[in-house]
Amino acid sequence: MKYLDQSILDLLKKGGFVLYARHGEATVGRDQPYLNFQDCYTQRNLSEVGRREAIYFGQMLRYLQIPISSQIVASPFCRTIETAQLAFPYANVQIDPFGYEIFKLGGNIPIVEKTNILSNLQSMLERKPPQGMNQVIIAHSFPEGVGLGKISNMGMVIVKPKGPGKGYEIVKKLTLKDLAPLDSSSS
Repeated sequence: MKYLDQSILDLLKKGGFVLYARHGEATVGRDQPYLNFQDCYTQRNLSEVGRREAIYFGQMLRYLQIPISSQIVASPFCRTIETAQLAFPYANVQIDPFGYEIFKLGGNIPIVEKTNILSNLQSMLERKPPQGMNQVIIAHSFPEGVGLGKISNMGMVIVKPKGPGKGYEIVKKLTLKDLAPLDSSSS
């Protein structure tokens, strides 16, 4: 059973998790070599499907009554910021430059840099969200077997932080479709 089951939903409703989500579907193509975070034309951006995925993602979390911290963390790319704004229109979107570091894991980088990025990722995922809340991070997928691994468009990894220096546990990896099968009639 892959989708979000009642026991995990009950845990999420109590808070204490990091919900790491990949942005919605982006347009085909590549980010430009002269990538500029202030110029969305130099980047892949959300497609219409991606925009609908982002809106649906936010709607599902609200429908399932999962408490979300009012501060949503997003990578500095236009596609991740737009995903966060569409999914959580009333939240404060905080741009975290570390999202670009995660993005760089998909490229050819020195092992020392990769090790530093993964160490910083661990520190980030060890941090517990505010009491009774879940922290949402909108960023990028990872290469297979690295970090949180491959994540589908608007997919989500539920992470249980154990506190600074104590690691974290991956509770469940979900696709956007996995959020849909659960509704209040199954409780």
